[in-house]
Amino acid sequence: MADFRIEKDSIGEVHVPKDALYAAQTQRAVQNFPITGMKPWPAFIWSMVMIKRAAAEVHKDLGLLDDKIADAIMQAGDEILGGQFQDHFVVDPFQAGAGTSHNMNVNEVMANRANQILGYSVEDPQKPVHPNDHVNMAQSTNDTIPTAIRLGVLWRFDELIDTLQHFVDVTYKKAEEWDDVVKTGRTHLQDAVPVRLGQEVGAWAKAIQRQIEKVTFAAEGLRRLGIGGTAAGTGLNAHPEYHARMIQKLTKLSGIKLYESDDLFESMQSMQDPVFFSAALRNVAMDLTRISNDIRLLSAGPTTGIAELTCPTVQPGSSIMPGKVNPVLAEMLNQSMYHVMGNDTAVNMAGAAGQFELNVMMPIISHNLNEMMQVMIGSVRAFTDKLMAGLILNRENAEGWLSKNPILVTALNPIIGYNNGAKVAKTSLAENKSVRQVVLELGLMSAEELDKALDARKMTEGGIAK
Repeated sequence: MADFRIEKDSIGEVHVPKDALYAAQTQRAVQNFPITGMKPWPAFIWSMVMIKRAAAEVHKDLGLLDDKIADAIMQAGDEILGGQFQDHFVVDPFQAGAGTSHNMNVNEVMANRANQILGYSVEDPQKPVHPNDHVNMAQSTNDTIPTAIRLGVLWRFDELIDTLQHFVDVTYKKAEEWDDVVKTGRTHLQDAVPVRLGQEVGAWAKAIQRQIEKVTFAAEGLRRLGIGGTAAGTGLNAHPEYHARMIQKLTKLSGIKLYESDDLFESMQSMQDPVFFSAALRNVAMDLTRISNDIRLLSAGPTTGIAELTCPTVQPGSSIMPGKVNPVLAEMLNQSMYHVMGNDTAVNMAGAAGQFELNVMMPIISHNLNEMMQVMIGSVRAFTDKLMAGLILNRENAEGWLSKNPILVTALNPIIGYNNGAKVAKTSLAENKSVRQVVLELGLMSAEELDKALDARKMTEGGIAK
């Protein structure tokens, strides 16, 4: 028996795998775009199916779609939303503009599954559910894809925020644990005035806490949906109540807070909301990269570097050097965040590439946003649990470097003056003597005055030495 069936579309006949729920237009996309072998992200499939499932119910309520057909489409949608038939969504993310192939892949799968539910085979010429007339009723690629972009991000938004908040919580816990450790601060990669390790690490947590606030703000724009604009924003072929009813239905079905668009044309023309959210993720990646690099530097060693921290041992670090251990989780986070930044660049450029009533670059905007979410969630979770939670303090090194730091003289500026301070610092370095020893030898302060002024803990609390 043949392992394919013959399907027809407006162009002609095409061979489709016999057991596939998709049909001719999906198969043409598979043949036309064998680009990466990648498939749509689950978030995108969920979003598109959610739209179709909601539309069927809305049209049933409006009396525009036969109850049996509507119920079958809704059941097909619920099955897919529950995780079934995922391997029937096969169109490469790099495809024809706007995402028509994605849209038709979903239309065809849901239509054929609905036909099966009604007792028809996918090869039956009498099957009643049509992918365009019924599943795609009052819809266009041009309003479903931008809606799906937004829904797909919002579907995983809480997971993203929970992941980032977990990093914040674990990092704050480390900051509290290490707040008694006074160490050398560093600016320009050179010795600077003392700080507490708790202050340094606490600032990492605060930075990501602020980034959470910015990402949350950016996500608000994604809640405004343009579904119902159909082909160009006019709402042609859609019931006057369709847009408002779809927002209500999608809110109920998804459990996500959603809003009507106040301008369907703008919601289809402009990708500013997805681009804005992408930029917010890029900014998170920027801070996480910086923090990861700080950890790599602070753990450099263990015998010839700063080595104030030690990363947990999770795997051997070398195929030739026995016993070597590398900061692999920090390196992984760097690579992941560079990938996120690169995806954002593509999203930004694609957002600028729309013309007139449509942005045809939406498939890559959707794919990259979903990929950015996946990479950030996975990498931050692994980094937090496998590195941050087990990060080890080397107290002797942290406090030992401080004892050799000539910049401690900064605290004496109000007493001995900047010029004398510079002389002390240079002498300390040149003669390998402590600041205390040099100041006493130069007769600039008494031992009692020095003990009070060179209280390193006090230096981390601000104020003027007296």
